[in-house]
Amino acid sequence: MDVKITKEGKKTFVTLSGRLDTTNAAQFQEDIKPLMEEAEPDIELDCTDMEYTSSQGLRMFLILQKNVNARKGKLVMKNMQPKVKEVFDITGFSNIINIV
Repeated sequence: MDVKITKEGKKTFVTLSGRLDTTNAAQFQEDIKPLMEEAEPDIELDCTDMEYTSSQGLRMFLILQKNVNARKGKLVMKNMQPKVKEVFDITGFSNIINIV
């Protein structure tokens, strides 16, 4: 999983590419840790090149969403591949995280 984080003003853009699974979930958590320390975060995850997520990856997204909610921020995931979106739909994560 490759994670690229850029900021424009108060908005944070995160570009994800590759696979998010048990082999790299801990690194992903370290990569997004600074995002979970911001007050009122405004985060947009671009999933154009994200190929796969395991249950560990879903767990990381849930942790991020809960943290953003607790800090009265916004989180949106966009450009999700159909097979990844299907995982979010089947598990009910599409009801938890705003996906456009």
